[in-house]
Amino acid sequence: MKKLLHLCAAGAVLLASLVTASAADAKLVVAMLPKSKGNAYFISCKAGADKAAKELGVQLLFDGPTDSNAAKQNEIVENWITLGVDVIAVAAENKEGISTALRKAQKQGIKVITYDADAMTDARSFFVNQATPEGIGQGLMDEAARLTGGEGEFAMIVASLTAANQREWQKHIEARLKEKYPKMKLVAVRPCDDLKDKAQSEATAMLSANPNLKLIMAICSPGVPGAAEAVKQAGKTGQVKVMGLGLPNENRRYVKDGVTDSIILWNTGDLGYLTIYAGVALAKDELKKGAKTFKAGSLGTFSIVGDNILLGKPFIFNKANIDLFDF
Repeated sequence: MKKLLHLCAAGAVLLASLVTASAADAKLVVAMLPKSKGNAYFISCKAGADKAAKELGVQLLFDGPTDSNAAKQNEIVENWITLGVDVIAVAAENKEGISTALRKAQKQGIKVITYDADAMTDARSFFVNQATPEGIGQGLMDEAARLTGGEGEFAMIVASLTAANQREWQKHIEARLKEKYPKMKLVAVRPCDDLKDKAQSEATAMLSANPNLKLIMAICSPGVPGAAEAVKQAGKTGQVKVMGLGLPNENRRYVKDGVTDSIILWNTGDLGYLTIYAGVALAKDELKKGAKTFKAGSLGTFSIVGDNILLGKPFIFNKANIDLFDF
């Protein structure tokens, strides 16, 4: 009987050590949610995220709606809660709408971080901020004013009328407009649902309804080439300026043809990379509230302001430099 007890004890110790080893060997699972998984902007974010996940030895799950769909985002988060992932990184389509699901994830012990577009502050630990809303809004408005000589009518294409980051950018664009450019007038704001074809049709309608239009500003990546195609087909290249937030590769031919004057963005691959590094550090308790800086692999050290990890200032791509970039 004593021998049997010894064997049972030895078996229990072996089982415990196997479980411990298995837990130690298990990879952290980081789930990354874009606004729309087919959008080239978020595909380029994923490229940076993949690189970071490989360097850190974690498993990356990447899933999202096929278009801008806040309800679908919630559904995906609920699935990840059920799976018991370690980290959820979200680009929120609807700031308030996604936050209930994210709070639930936090209660389950899942670490939550946001990137690109924030959720409510109590629904996540940190926001990886590609640039401050004020910096983006002012940069866009200043460039629009430069292209129009600071006067005339312009119109804006947004991804949706509800996306938190779009609303923030628009607020700062309009504040800058009021403050510095009294001779410019915003005559229309239309959503394109993050789709190039819809952006093109909206831009075509804007051109028809506003014969004195001098510029179209698109503040979502599919919106810029969509607007450029509309201007090109309307035979108004050079007459109506096109600019906005976009990817170099999507806009290269329009920039080279003189249809699009400039695009403003940040390095989207770096945004994805920084997000994964921050999420993993959070899960390992290496990134804590109150931190002032954060080091992310080969990208180096980033400033943290409050609970925002700042990627950096926006960058202007134009005909002179666009061939230096490939994303």
